[in-house]
Parts: sequence; structure tokens; C-alpha cells
Amino acid sequence: MIEADAHLDEGRNFAEFRRKVRSSEVLSASTEQLLRGLHFTGRVSVIVQNGQVLKSGYEEGYFRHKPSGVGAGLQ
Repeated sequence: MIEADAHLDEGRNFAEFRRKVRSSEVLSASTEQLLRGLHFTGRVSVIVQNGQVLKSGYEEGYFRHKPSGVGAGLQ
């Protein structure tokens, strides 16, 4: 009976993990707010094995909004 409960919990946890991946909820809310504040448009990747983060990284791609007059004075 205990094994059946453990298997059921494992299935629920995996379903919750899949839902979070599909809905892009893998990152914490504070990290997401930070990336939005930076106007980050790159990629963040995380490699997980056996429940532990092995490697994480990002490809730069953050861009600040340019003022509307940029380049207007160049000839």
C-alpha cells in the first residue's frame, strides 16, 4: 500500500513538473521579474540530472529600448 501511494505521489509530482515546463513556470517569479526589468530576450538553459542542477547558462540577448532620436543626427 505504501508503494502504491509513493508511486501515485511520484506521478502527481511529474505531472506538476510537466505543467510548469509547459507554462514556462520553471524560473522563479523573482528571476522572471529581473529578466523583464533587464529587457532580456536571450535564452536561459538549465541541465538537470537526478534532480540536481548540473549546469546552467544563458545566451546574451538583452536590449535596452533606444530613444526615438537615435541615429537621426548621423549623416
